[in-house]
Amino acid sequence: MADSYYMEEQESGWQAAVRRFLPLVLVILLVGALGTLLYSASTATRDHERALTEQRRSFEIIALARAFEAKTARAEVTLARYVISLDPDVGRLFQDQWRTASSQLKLLTYATRRSGWQRANVQELRQAFEERGKTLNEIGLRTTYDQKMTALGQFHQAGKSEELKHITKLLDRVIQAENGRLQERSLAVKLAGNRTQWVDRTSRLFGLVLFVCVLFALWMANAALTERRSARRIADMEAERADRMEAAVAARTVELSSAYEQLKKETAERAAAEENLRQMQKMDAVGQLTGGIAHDFNNMLAVVVGGLELAKRTLRLKPQEASRHLDNAMDGATRAAALTRRLLAFARSEPLLPSAVDPDMLVRDMAELIDRSIGDQIIVSFDNQAGGWHIFVDQHQMENAILNLCVNARDAMNGRGRLVIETRQALLAESEIGECAAGDYVVLSVTDDGCGMAPDVLARVFEPFFTTKPVGKGTGLGLSQIFGFVRQSHGEIRIESELGHGTSVQIYLPRRVSISGQSTGEAPLSDREPVLHPPTRILVVEDDPRVLNQTMAALAELGHLPVACDHPSKAAKLLTSHRDIGLIVSDVLMPDMTGPEMIRSLPAAYAHVPVLFVTGYAGDIAESSEFGGHQVLRKPYTLMGLSQALSNALNGSHHPGTAAAAE
Repeated sequence: MADSYYMEEQESGWQAAVRRFLPLVLVILLVGALGTLLYSASTATRDHERALTEQRRSFEIIALARAFEAKTARAEVTLARYVISLDPDVGRLFQDQWRTASSQLKLLTYATRRSGWQRANVQELRQAFEERGKTLNEIGLRTTYDQKMTALGQFHQAGKSEELKHITKLLDRVIQAENGRLQERSLAVKLAGNRTQWVDRTSRLFGLVLFVCVLFALWMANAALTERRSARRIADMEAERADRMEAAVAARTVELSSAYEQLKKETAERAAAEENLRQMQKMDAVGQLTGGIAHDFNNMLAVVVGGLELAKRTLRLKPQEASRHLDNAMDGATRAAALTRRLLAFARSEPLLPSAVDPDMLVRDMAELIDRSIGDQIIVSFDNQAGGWHIFVDQHQMENAILNLCVNARDAMNGRGRLVIETRQALLAESEIGECAAGDYVVLSVTDDGCGMAPDVLARVFEPFFTTKPVGKGTGLGLSQIFGFVRQSHGEIRIESELGHGTSVQIYLPRRVSISGQSTGEAPLSDREPVLHPPTRILVVEDDPRVLNQTMAALAELGHLPVACDHPSKAAKLLTSHRDIGLIVSDVLMPDMTGPEMIRSLPAAYAHVPVLFVTGYAGDIAESSEFGGHQVLRKPYTLMGLSQALSNALNGSHHPGTAAAAE
């Protein structure tokens, strides 16, 4: 029933469309036909007039040719009379008649100027006429000078000459050519007349068709009016139905709005719960690290405090012993700074930059961090067999990957077991391990004797957010992040595991080889010999008075001339009063304005002054774009590190990042 109604409605729509557009189509066709007819009539009339004009021109040329021929013959007859009678008046009459013939020839030349087929004939006729004129003029001159017999003889010869025959032949050729052209033009006149008659008949027929179309248009207008009345009734019915549907839609919209608000509320609650879960996981990781690190850090602080107190007591009486105590304090502070950097590296608060790394040294340096992270109930053993080979990786990402693998192994062993961390050399063939190219590789493996993994779990371990740990114990991102890091380092990762027999994770990384063919590392910036500079006036911007005094003293110790600035708003004024300032040393985090903001706010006249940023928050260094390419020095730093950073800044070395650090 519904299909039948739909088909009837569709058919009615087609009929309405036909009735609506058919008059327009007819009007367009009629206008086009009328334009074509008018154009044809105009063309036919124009062609008829052109044909008549050409026909008249042909008649005119023939008449001029005949008149020229008659004038020429009459002039020759007059010349004969003059030769016989020797009457001067007859001689003058000959001259007038010959000039008239010449005028007739000029008219003929002008009339045929657009006739290419006559131009050569007329030109040749003119030449023959001029030659004939010379002959006749010579006869007239002899007659004038009483040489009658000679003139009669020449006239007799001129009557038999080829010039006269040639002129007659040329005139016949011109007339014949024009007669042929006249026949063509007469045919054109006839055809144009026929076209005019056809246009006239067509116009009458078109008038009849137009009358029929007007009647048809009136019928269509009446049908359209009837259809419009019917459509108005249907529209009223549809409007009533639309009102009922609108009421139903409004009611449904209210229900959907309520459901949407409920869904938003549930989504917000779920997002908050997920955020709380992530925060709990972060706090759990921090708790696992800080529990073991706090002990070591306090021990290092005890070494620093104790060494400084002993040095203070023995400085005057026992300077050598005081120096030993100061060295112990410096060693403790250096170890504390290194521990802090390693903790921040684990939290990804430092920039991620690849460098040549000794894997054996890397694993040895992480021993304390690994012990504090996985607990004392797990026995960790190291087997370092890399043999001096280096790898080119981001050291912090590498440390984070090793620590993540150790934590996963701890969870698989439920906090008790044996963990082996091994490094070794390997020579791989093409695609022997994954997509690795042929060459030398360093293999780092982490092996545990935990519960192991089933084949179905092993096949999905690298999928993001896939985890077998209980809710709140893992995010499922650890192994996927390690997989991405290893691939970015042009290496491969392989996992061997058997349910109930432990797991071994093996990371294959290409060996780093220097140009000389030896695997080498890159010396840290702080170990390089700084470039010495003459004493320089340095503006020191630091809000902490103790740090400001210490920095001023360190710069003075290095032979420079520091100028103190305890607030960033005073920097511009001090630069104006000290025109010889050659470097700005600025803290990053300060009240009211950060160091980079202060540098950007300085007048353009000081844009050439080098800048060295100093920060104690490693997260600042990650935002390298904020520093505009200037050097960044991380606290705490040694005099050697400060000297190196000053050298880089004064030399114009714009490489943002950590310039030097305490070792």
